[in-house]
Amino acid sequence: MKKEITLQTRRDFLRTTVLGSALSWTVPAFLADTFTALQSQAADSATQIATGKDSTILVVLQMAGGNDGINTVVPYSSDFYHKARPKIGLKADQVLKINDQVGFHGSMTGFKNLYDAGHLSVVQGVGYPNPNRSHFRSTEIWQTASDEDRIEKYGWLGRYFDNDCAGADPSVGVTIGGQLPEAFFAKKPMGICFSNPQDYRFRANGNATEESYKKLNELEMSGSLPDGGEGMVMDDHTDSPNSGGTIASLPAGMPMTGGRAVDFITRTALDAQMSSDEIRGIAARVQNQATYPGSVLGGSLKMIAKLIGGGLPTRVYYASQGGYDTHTNQVNSQQRLLQDLGDSMKAFVDDMKAQGNMQRVLVMTFSEFGRRVNENANGGTDHGAAAPMFIVGNKVKAGLQGSYPSLAPQDLYQGDIKYNVDFRSVYAGVLEKWLKTKSAPILGRQFPPLAIV
Repeated sequence: MKKEITLQTRRDFLRTTVLGSALSWTVPAFLADTFTALQSQAADSATQIATGKDSTILVVLQMAGGNDGINTVVPYSSDFYHKARPKIGLKADQVLKINDQVGFHGSMTGFKNLYDAGHLSVVQGVGYPNPNRSHFRSTEIWQTASDEDRIEKYGWLGRYFDNDCAGADPSVGVTIGGQLPEAFFAKKPMGICFSNPQDYRFRANGNATEESYKKLNELEMSGSLPDGGEGMVMDDHTDSPNSGGTIASLPAGMPMTGGRAVDFITRTALDAQMSSDEIRGIAARVQNQATYPGSVLGGSLKMIAKLIGGGLPTRVYYASQGGYDTHTNQVNSQQRLLQDLGDSMKAFVDDMKAQGNMQRVLVMTFSEFGRRVNENANGGTDHGAAAPMFIVGNKVKAGLQGSYPSLAPQDLYQGDIKYNVDFRSVYAGVLEKWLKTKSAPILGRQFPPLAIV
C-alpha cells in the first residue's frame, strides 16, 4: 500500500493517534538492534519517578453529553420542579431521599450506599459565568479550565503534568478509551491512551524501510517538524493497524531538538515499550476483587482498578460514560445511565477497599452542562447550565456541599438554574488538597479551593 507522510494539527493528532488501541508503537528492522541495546541500558539506568505507586491518585470521570442534574439530585419537594416537569419529574416515592428536600434518582442505589457510608460528596450547582450550551465548546471550557471567552491551548491536567510531573513515567496519565482527552493536552505530553491493554504494545516493524526514516529526517532538517506544536504521523499501513505495518504515532509536541529524528523515535519507542509491557503484565496478573457491570464504564473502572492494584505509577486516570444528551425519551435512558454510574462506582470503591488502596484514590465526575429546568415536548430536556459534581473517596468531605440553586422562574438565567460554585474552585480543591500542588499556575489565576477533603 502507498506510503505517505501526513502532517496534522496538534489537536487532531492527539485525538486520534496517541497510543490508542487501534495503533501500535513500532520501529523498523534496521533499528531493532539499537532499540534492544537501549532497552537493556534502560533497565540499569532508568530513574523514572514512580509517584503513583505511593501517592494520591485522581480518577476523572466524564459524563458526556450533558447530564440532567435536576433529575439526578432531585428537588422532589419543590413545587417549581413539578410544575416545570409534569411528565418526567420524579415523585417523592421515586427518589432515594437525602433529606426532606432532595434525593438521588431512584436508580442510583450504588451512589446512595456510598453517600450513606460517608464516601460521597455532592457539590451542588456547579458551573461558570456566561455558560455556553454547545457540547464542543462547553466541554473544551471544562477540559482546559478556561473562561468562556478565551481559548486555551493546553488542558488543565496537561498543565499539571507540565508543572509537576517532569521526569515522570510515561504512564503518569492514563486514559481508558479511544482518544486522549483535551484535558491531557500539554507542552510536553505525558499521557497514554488505550482501550484494550493487549493491543497497547510495542512491535518491531519488519515492513518499514530505511527510506521512510530518510523522509522523516528530511522533514526534520527542512524545519517541517516544529519543536513542540504540530504533530507528525508517518503511515505505512497494512490491512490491520496492529499487524506491525505502521511506523507509528509520535506524540505531538515532544521535543525534536538535541538529536536526529531517528534517535527521537528510538527513545520514544523505548518509553512506549517499558510502559506497554508493564500495563499488559498488570492486566494479565492482577485480579479484580469486586463484580462490575458489563458496561463500557464498568469495564473502564475495572481496568483502572487493576492498574492501581498492580502499582502502575499513574497519578491521573481518565474514563468516560456517554449518552447523556437526552433531548427525547429521557426517563428510560437516564435511568439506565445513572444505574450504571452508581453500580460501577460502588464496585470500584469495593475493589479499592479490598486492595487497601481506597485511602489513596479520589474520583471526580463532571459533565459539560446540565439541562433546562422545563421539560420539552419530546419527553426530554434541552441543553442547560449548572449541574452537580460528585467526588468519591474515603477522605472526602462527605454530604451535600453548597446550596441547591433556585428553580423559581424569576431566579433562572434564560431558563437555566444559576451556578453557585465555579467548577475551577473544585479543580483548585483537587489540585491543592489532593494532588498537593499550587493551583494558580495551572488554572491561570487563584480560585477559592473547595474543601473536598
